[in-house]
Amino acid sequence: MSKTFDFCGKKRIFFAISLILIAVSLISIFTRGFNFGVDFSGGTELIFKASEDMTVAAFREKIGGIEKTLEAANISKLSQMGDQEQNEHRYSVTTVLFFESDQKQQLEAKARESGLDIESYNSVSGFAAEELRSKAIWIVILVSAILLVYITIRFRYEFGIGAILALLHDAVITLGFYSLFQISFDVSVIAAILTLLGYSINATIVIYDRVRENLRLMRGKNTLETINTSIRQTMTRTVHTSVTTFIVVFMLLVFGGISLRPFAFGLTVGVIVGTYSSVFIASPLIAGMLNSKKK
Repeated sequence: MSKTFDFCGKKRIFFAISLILIAVSLISIFTRGFNFGVDFSGGTELIFKASEDMTVAAFREKIGGIEKTLEAANISKLSQMGDQEQNEHRYSVTTVLFFESDQKQQLEAKARESGLDIESYNSVSGFAAEELRSKAIWIVILVSAILLVYITIRFRYEFGIGAILALLHDAVITLGFYSLFQISFDVSVIAAILTLLGYSINATIVIYDRVRENLRLMRGKNTLETINTSIRQTMTRTVHTSVTTFIVVFMLLVFGGISLRPFAFGLTVGVIVGTYSSVFIASPLIAGMLNSKKK
């Protein structure tokens, strides 16, 4: 990044980019919705795995052998998963109804007869799913409130407002990506969102710390230039931290397997969005507020 790059001067461009992403995200969320997993929708999800040397045709034949058992257990969805070229012969079976223990045992027995293994099993009642949704929303709200109080106490209220707006920016855009790509939205996604908020606020605090210090050391100088200088001084650290973190979470997304994919997806998108907001959104926001206060 050029030493003369005007971060605050270009804020309208960055804000416009963010507004477009937020608009697309909100439109997708309200029109397409989320691909809720059984954690939030209730029901049962099972993942079957065939032996590694089984062909796709043989796998389909064996799945066909337990169709009646699936129907008896009120299973409504059957979809293929995994990379067939990598011998990942998996099928996901989902029902909107809670899966009773006797139905599970019946299905397990029939699957074994067909040469299949149940790789994972997750069953959640409708009441439990509703309770999880409610708790997830309150957890995110509580964490955001605590972060707002912390930033306000440590710095000043302008910094707190800037940080919270940046966090809302990160959360909405990341959720929008889940909606756009219809990534399974389960309880691990909440963990990813909370991790993202922690990562983003940490990156923002690094810059805010330098801004606060430079406002004291560079008294009398233009506020915008002081903030630009602060961003430049922390840019190397921000980039290095973001790149190394991105490599780790991207590898987790690619090689972590199906069960980790929703969590890793949120972190991968979140690292990019969180870094962007810390540099190009959070800091220019406080520049505008501090300038308005001076006037």
